[in-house]
Amino acid sequence: MDKDKNLDKLFNPKSIAIIGATSREGSVGKSIMQNLLGNYEGMIFPINPKRKSIMGVKAYSSVIDVPDDIDMAIIAIPAKFVPGVVEEAGKKGIKGLVIISAGFSEAGKEGKNLVDKILRLKTKYGFRILGPNCLGFINPHINLNASFASKTALKGDIAFISQSGALCTAILDWSTNNNIGFSNFISIGSMIDVGFHDLIEYFGQDPKTKSILIYMESLGNAKAFMSAARSVAMHKPIIIMKVGKSSAGAKAARSHTGSISGNDLAYETLFRRAGIIRANTIQDLFNYSQILSSPNKPKGNRLAIVTNAGGPGVITTDFLIEQGGRIAKLSKSSYKELSAFLPATWSHNNPVDVLGDATAERYKKAVEIVIKDKNVDGVLIILTPQAMTNPKEVAQEILDIESDKPIVAAWMGAEDVKAGIKLFEKAKVPVFDTPEKAVSAFLLLSRYQNNLKHLYETPEDIPGRFKPGYEQTKAIIQKALSEKRDTLTEVEAKEVLMNYGIGSTDYRIAKRASEAGKHSKSLGFPVVMKILSKDILHKTDIGGVRLNIKSEKEAEQAYREIMKNAKSRVPGANIKGVLIERHLSKDYELIIGAKKDPLFGPIILFGYGGIYVELFKDINSALPPLNMALAQRLIENTKVYKLLKGFRGKKGIDIEDLKFTLYKFSYLLADFPQIKELDINPYAIDKSGGAALDAKIIIENVEQDDKYGHLIIKPYPKNLELKTKFGKKQYLFRPIKPEDEPKIKELFYSLSDDTKKKMFFHRIKSITHDNLVKFCQIDYDKEITIVIEHNKKIVGMSRIVKKHDSAEFSILVHDKHQNQGLGTKLTSYIIDIAKTEQVKKIYAIFTSQNKKVRHIFEKKGFEIVKGKTKHRAVFIIENYKKN
Repeated sequence: MDKDKNLDKLFNPKSIAIIGATSREGSVGKSIMQNLLGNYEGMIFPINPKRKSIMGVKAYSSVIDVPDDIDMAIIAIPAKFVPGVVEEAGKKGIKGLVIISAGFSEAGKEGKNLVDKILRLKTKYGFRILGPNCLGFINPHINLNASFASKTALKGDIAFISQSGALCTAILDWSTNNNIGFSNFISIGSMIDVGFHDLIEYFGQDPKTKSILIYMESLGNAKAFMSAARSVAMHKPIIIMKVGKSSAGAKAARSHTGSISGNDLAYETLFRRAGIIRANTIQDLFNYSQILSSPNKPKGNRLAIVTNAGGPGVITTDFLIEQGGRIAKLSKSSYKELSAFLPATWSHNNPVDVLGDATAERYKKAVEIVIKDKNVDGVLIILTPQAMTNPKEVAQEILDIESDKPIVAAWMGAEDVKAGIKLFEKAKVPVFDTPEKAVSAFLLLSRYQNNLKHLYETPEDIPGRFKPGYEQTKAIIQKALSEKRDTLTEVEAKEVLMNYGIGSTDYRIAKRASEAGKHSKSLGFPVVMKILSKDILHKTDIGGVRLNIKSEKEAEQAYREIMKNAKSRVPGANIKGVLIERHLSKDYELIIGAKKDPLFGPIILFGYGGIYVELFKDINSALPPLNMALAQRLIENTKVYKLLKGFRGKKGIDIEDLKFTLYKFSYLLADFPQIKELDINPYAIDKSGGAALDAKIIIENVEQDDKYGHLIIKPYPKNLELKTKFGKKQYLFRPIKPEDEPKIKELFYSLSDDTKKKMFFHRIKSITHDNLVKFCQIDYDKEITIVIEHNKKIVGMSRIVKKHDSAEFSILVHDKHQNQGLGTKLTSYIIDIAKTEQVKKIYAIFTSQNKKVRHIFEKKGFEIVKGKTKHRAVFIIENYKKN
């Protein structure tokens, strides 16, 4: 995706206007002028109608009066005057604004009116706005301090984004002392325009940025944030410190799901799905960035430790094991090489104790041996100050080692090891003052790599055809809403689940004691009896449940007791009778639940269930929609997973069936935004399968234009499937799925070299998993890839990638299926889709030798702009007539 050109004008301006520039002591306007003068090499235009010049630079009454072009303006005047100067900036053609001024959204109704005026001007003129109520930003690579901070930032490769201006000033001071540099340093302010998602996308494409660090207090546009983060986190680490972990929402919870969910869990779930690392402290934020931006990535969590002191080595080993890492088991050849040059009293084990008199050369040789060991994923080097060991010389020798495995250092001490630490910092080698911090950093890197691998792995095909009973479920929910109910009865809830292929138990409803006896007998003893009322969600709490009923007489007595309890403890409850089910005895009780977060939409919860769900809280969470790989992650990151696989002679359950159940559950949530809370607890399961023993569904009336508007990740758009015939051959046009990766790979390798060259502009011999992930695991809100399927093989594809109101377009048809009209039909279909997605213009780049594609474009009315080797085809959607 191309960079936002207006954001480029904002962060890399060649000329700047300072509206509110002044030489008055203590003013923001003077601080900004001082930061720009003598450092920034671009043109500076102070704007102040009361001054002819400011600090020796000619001043202008308005940006309109400036004779030159202006890329960016910094606004530091009282809030009530800001809309007026913003309009002048728009007329001048300025594309980037930094509004330092406060007194907007945080200032009540009057401030909100000012914001509305500014946003109307943004729509009219198309500029981008950072702020208001922000510190500004610093771009060290062009010596630009567009802020009123008293210090500037060092050059580096971290993009730092903060919602707190005060925190920015503290971190600037801290980072200078710790030799940490930035590609950009941004105070984001109130975010009336430029938000986290804009900056993640922008710095995701910035070659000077290796990692993105964010201090976050709140999030506005969760869908846009998720979309940006998912695409960027695949190739650049995003580390976030999110503050404010409490959840007021949990206080009003009406179900088990509600009581164990909360706002912080929603953020945690979001970050995990996007591949974001979460930091708990400012120190963690930068420690994590240091390790994650390292070019060397571990394949596992097996660590070798080289130390000149036995005590720290033992302590570090204990800490490593406690944190889930492994101490690497060195090979016999490594032990032999180490013994050949180390003193006879060396540890003969990992940690490798090179002893207190270790020289720099001894350290280097030991590290070189262990790092090449196939059983080692990374090396931690511990140095404690010793008379015979020079910390700086050791650091220099370590820096000369070449390896594709990560090296982390722990230089323990203060002044004695300072010079060595500085060498590591300059070379961007992760260095820490304690081994525990170094171990934590290495394990974070290992987990991060593992998480990314799992997050973007190729999921399995969905087992069998899944045809949910959408219309039947819709009727149940609409009926309840028409009756002014916000809760489905247990019977209705179980019908909804069964409509989506989630099994339940056979049941009967009894309204008299005699019926209870007869129905129990027909079901077969033992049975379970529960009160049936929309007003009673927690049945056990009011004595509304009886288990293990073994006779008609017991059933009649249980009915009477349940009814008596319900009427006395919940007076006025609407009671429909009792629900009777055959007693199921299975090995495990799970909870499968969901709660709709106001910002993130439905959050899926899974884990150990039954009556102890809130006590043990063995819960993992996920965002819908799920595929089979994501369902696997949801299950395996719980403690109960060890039991479900089989434990101490007891057979495990059918994990594949449970994954499919979670997949179906996620699509129920996707299809019905009316579901506010959903509890299946317990979901009883053993090796023969599972069933929902109890179910609660809380609903609300929802109006939204987009069927999937309540989700922050758009699910597979099944409505875009199209069956069509060409001659006697049947083809299916459909959106691409993550599961298609093997089919796309097969398509690529079966193409002729000529077709590959025309498609990719040069000869490509192989395609990697990372390349295929970008094709198959897409954000349906941003791009659509339609594949052509024939006899279960993909034989062609077309792709549009949206960029604001235009979209880049590409098309490919397999050699054996060309010259049938497939390309023309696919082009028409993709234009239809682009039109529904509010795209105004599509364009394609193709080689001058690709005559077949050019023929398609000319036939459909594209304008062809010729180049020397590549042509550009442009199509205006409003000119298109569907055919």
